Amino acid sequence: MAELRFYTGPMDSGKSTLALQTDHNRAARGLAGRLFTVHDRAGVAQVSSRLGLTREAIEVPADFDFWHYTVDALTHGARIDYFICDEAQFYTTRQIDDLAKIVDELQIDVYCFGILTDFRTKLFEGSQRLVELADSTQLLQVEALCWCGKRATHQARLEDGIMVTEGDVIVVGDTDADPGALPGEVTYEVLCRQHHRRQLTAGRAKAVSLTAEPLPFA
Repeated sequence: MAELRFYTGPMDSGKSTLALQTDHNRAARGLAGRLFTVHDRAGVAQVSSRLGLTREAIEVPADFDFWHYTVDALTHGARIDYFICDEAQFYTTRQIDDLAKIVDELQIDVYCFGILTDFRTKLFEGSQRLVELADSTQLLQVEALCWCGKRATHQARLEDGIMVTEGDVIVVGDTDADPGALPGEVTYEVLCRQHHRRQLTAGRAKAVSLTAEPLPFA
């Protein structure tokens, strides 16, 4: 029986790497699949891993119809054994519902990879629906680490190096901060829950540690 599987973890936990490896393993066994993504850091219609792996994919805008796409492809003689869906947190509820329908009605395996919560610690729309519908939800075993060494569980959005907690849900950025970044450029940092709550990023922690402590009689 086909399954809808959801693999989740914060940034830097290897989701895109696993997505590409999953595609490779199945293709090597003669299975035919399709690779999907949206808002990848490398650009449109790309699945990219921080290890340097990149593959072309089908971009999934908000109006993309998985069901019609799949039925049309099968009607025209295509063979589809599985879907690899990266950045699935950005998919709409309707798109996740269509993926579940594809699994149940067309017996095509669907493997989704995505972040569970956004920079505000709120569930992404696509991730919430996947948790509700997926046959299995698996937390990736490759642990992303906070600057303090604890397991990172949350994404922090930084603008000019300052953590922000309000703004548009979808703003593409990466965790590789560029010292020469332009003003207003967005980057992300993975933090443990404690330091996300305190808005204590690596940069802020370093600045605090370098600040001279007041004398006891000051």
